[in-house]
Amino acid sequence: MTAQTKKTYLVISALGEDRPGIVNRLSKVLLDQGCNIEDSRMTVLGGEFAIMLLVEGKWNTLAKVENILPELERQLGMTIIAKRTGERATGKNLLPYGVDVVAMDHPGIVNNLAEFFAERNINIEDMSTSSYAAAHTGTPMFAVRMTVGIPADIHIAGLREEFMDYCDDLNLDAVLEPLKG
Repeated sequence: MTAQTKKTYLVISALGEDRPGIVNRLSKVLLDQGCNIEDSRMTVLGGEFAIMLLVEGKWNTLAKVENILPELERQLGMTIIAKRTGERATGKNLLPYGVDVVAMDHPGIVNNLAEFFAERNINIEDMSTSSYAAAHTGTPMFAVRMTVGIPADIHIAGLREEFMDYCDDLNLDAVLEPLKG
C-alpha cells in the first residue's frame, strides 16, 4: 500500500453526563469536517454516556476535527480525548472466536478471564459485560461477551477443554465457539 492510499484515522473517546443529542452533535461535527465514522462503541454506564469512535479522513480534515474538539468538549460538557492512529496491522494468522460467560456476580470474573487468555498470548479484541437479576430468584448475575483472536497454531480442541475446565473450577458457565460470518 502506498502512502497516497494509506488511510488516516483519529480515535475519539468522549465521556459525559447522559442526555439526548450527544451522538447527533458529534456525528454532525465529523460529517461537516469531511470525516467518516468507520467504527464505534457507545453505551450508558451509570448516569454517564461513553463513546469511542474510529474516524477516517484526510490528514487535514482530521486536523480540523482535532482543533474543534476543545470547543466541542466545552459545549457538550464532556471529557474528550483524541489520538491519531493507523490502519490495524493484518497478516497475523488469528482465528476469531466468541466467548460467552454467565455466572453469579462476584469480584474477579473479568480478571480471571483476562488472565486465562493473556497467559496463552490470546488477544481480547472486544468485550462487553453486564449485571442483571436472575429471573424468578433475583440472584445478582454477571454476563461477559468477548471476541478473542486465537493464533492459528493453537490446538483449538485442547484450548476449549482447558477453558471449560478453568471455567468449571470457577463456577462459570461458558461457551467458546468460532465466530460465524
